[in-house]
Amino acid sequence: MTRVYLTKERLAELKNELADLKTRARKEIAERLEQAKEMGDLSENSEFVSAREDQVLLERRVGQLEDMVREAALIHKSGQSQVIKIGSTIKVQRGNRFFTYTIVGPQDSKPNQGLISYESPLGKAFLGKKADETVKAETPSGSVEYVIIKIE
Repeated sequence: MTRVYLTKERLAELKNELADLKTRARKEIAERLEQAKEMGDLSENSEFVSAREDQVLLERRVGQLEDMVREAALIHKSGQSQVIKIGSTIKVQRGNRFFTYTIVGPQDSKPNQGLISYESPLGKAFLGKKADETVKAETPSGSVEYVIIKIE
């Protein structure tokens, strides 16, 4: 698995989710499986089948979370920098409107809150650019052009 870029807050959220799934959720599914077994014939027991399917989904998520936590690389605020990189907060202008974005990993991405993934079309376009440069990106809603005002 490749590096997973996360903020400290998002990593904590994922660790909490993982701990919850390993304790509370696993226990609940184990109880459901036990109750279903007590009902008798497992071949025609929809409760058992449902609980087993939920167990598979749970274990898949546990595996995903363990991989993400193991491969996590913390995103630190980049401070003053000449070029945009993961962790940079930038102020940009599009037409007569101004926007502030922070470049984050896909797990932290919340575009409506100004957190854009470095893997997104816009994030890819910004990486490596400097203040006063014009950036063009092809997004799902069409071509956009921004002027980089400031990098923090």
